[in-house]
Amino acid sequence: MFAKAFRVKSNTAIKGSDRRKLRADVTTAFPTLGRDQVPALVPGKEELNVVKLYAHRGDAVTVYVCGGNPILFELEKNLYPTVYTLWSYPDLLPTFTTWPLVLEKLVGGADLMLPGLVVPPAGLPQVQKGDLCAIALVGNRAPVAIGVAAMSTAEMLTSSLKGRGFSMLHTYRDHLCFSRRSGDKSSPPSLAPLALDPPDLNEEKGSVQADPALQGDVRCLTLEGEDKANGEGRQQMCGEKSLSEASEDPSVRGLNPDPTDSRSLKEQMDELLQRCFLHALKCQVKKADLPLLTSTLLGSHMFSCCPEGRQLDVKKSSYKKLSKFLQQMQQEQIIQVEELSRGVESIVAVDWKHPRKGSVLEGAEVRTIIINYAKKNDLVDADNKNLVKLDPILCDCILEKNEQHTVLKLPWDSLLTRCLERLQPAYQVTFPGQEPVMKKGKICPIDITLAQRASNKKVTVVRNLEAYGLDPYAVAAVLQQRCQASTAVSPAPGAKDGLQVQIQGNQVRHLSRLLLGASQQQASSRCALLPSLSENKKALRSAGGRPTSSRSTGHGLARASEHKGLQVG
Repeated sequence: MFAKAFRVKSNTAIKGSDRRKLRADVTTAFPTLGRDQVPALVPGKEELNVVKLYAHRGDAVTVYVCGGNPILFELEKNLYPTVYTLWSYPDLLPTFTTWPLVLEKLVGGADLMLPGLVVPPAGLPQVQKGDLCAIALVGNRAPVAIGVAAMSTAEMLTSSLKGRGFSMLHTYRDHLCFSRRSGDKSSPPSLAPLALDPPDLNEEKGSVQADPALQGDVRCLTLEGEDKANGEGRQQMCGEKSLSEASEDPSVRGLNPDPTDSRSLKEQMDELLQRCFLHALKCQVKKADLPLLTSTLLGSHMFSCCPEGRQLDVKKSSYKKLSKFLQQMQQEQIIQVEELSRGVESIVAVDWKHPRKGSVLEGAEVRTIIINYAKKNDLVDADNKNLVKLDPILCDCILEKNEQHTVLKLPWDSLLTRCLERLQPAYQVTFPGQEPVMKKGKICPIDITLAQRASNKKVTVVRNLEAYGLDPYAVAAVLQQRCQASTAVSPAPGAKDGLQVQIQGNQVRHLSRLLLGASQQQASSRCALLPSLSENKKALRSAGGRPTSSRSTGHGLARASEHKGLQVG
């Protein structure tokens, strides 16, 4: 509901009579609260504001804010607690558990699907369809989301934990928590999970015994809910961690900085803040999103770019405030920030061509990283060393949707091949006496085509010279002298900003010698722009003098090497 920015209609202090009525409503809505807990939740003397707003879908919502944090919200005369309230009263609602990786999908607006649940040994809490429930992460009892059960617990178990489980209303890190108008943007407290004892076979108090078919150390979890806020397709994850293994996961134990890093906490947080900022601009923010609220950039983009096991907290950085950090980024001419309305800052422009940090991984490096990851996390099958067990991270990265529940292990060669196929290709071009140039995508070879024009005249067309640092106009001038034929430069069909050189007659042989450096001395004396390629072992395929659509392909005026790797923003 609060995945996107909302519009505030009014913000007023609550009256004494309304405060008493709110206490009565809280007592009715949450009977498990004790008499001393209700006055603590709705204090008598502290400032309490009533904020009326419209969600991005037009729903009219009333939010009660105490001490700067939203504590309750009312929708269609139903009262709901926020995550801030549940952190103080974690047992206020029946709580279900999911994996930490699922949270970012919920923040984006997706509903929680039943395969995403973690079934504890004590079984699932007993709820009915339409009951209000809390969602917590493995290893921490502090709720991070609130939703309405789409079916009863008995129906969940009968369906073998398939289908939509909860319609989400509010999540940690949504706009209700991280907007400029509400929320102190604090992190969830670390609350130890309750003891997970198996239920008594003769008693069922507040929980339902899980179906033995659903228990075990290997579970698949899927988040198939359609992203309501962004209109994206289904998102899935599959894993095979037991509850005890997951609770020992470093990403679950605590969202702390790297203890092996000798830098101070502020220095680590500054680096993490800049990393998430650049990654958000590179991978999530589009030109069509501008102007973009700075609060939206932080809540909807930067938090989701935070690496697993780390927690982005602007207050722990040297900037203390997001506005100061963005001012620094504006001074570096990466973005332009303006106050489009009073007190509301927005990013109105981004220099997409600004040089940013990045690195490239070669295939051998990728293989080393995957092998080390599998060994570090004990994913190598104990019975067959040639097989690797797939944890939620690997499952989410390499499996197709129809494999999420069926593929639990993969051979080493298949795992490495799939990982390499998912990576973005890049190539590096090295010019003599210059720094190498790295570009994303696959390098396009120089294309030489022998075509036929009017009156049965032959012409030779050369394309893709720019990828190798060659000026088509300079090349055309050299070829005009070398071939003693007329040349012309024109836009290349189907290539944005690309040019092609057209030479009269069949000049494939001359081009082959010139581009491959067979006549190095003569070519260099005529044009220093064309370096020798005597080291290049790949030769051009001769066009054979055929009149139409014959091609010969060159593989570099400069030394070009392809990399299949990740470009890090």
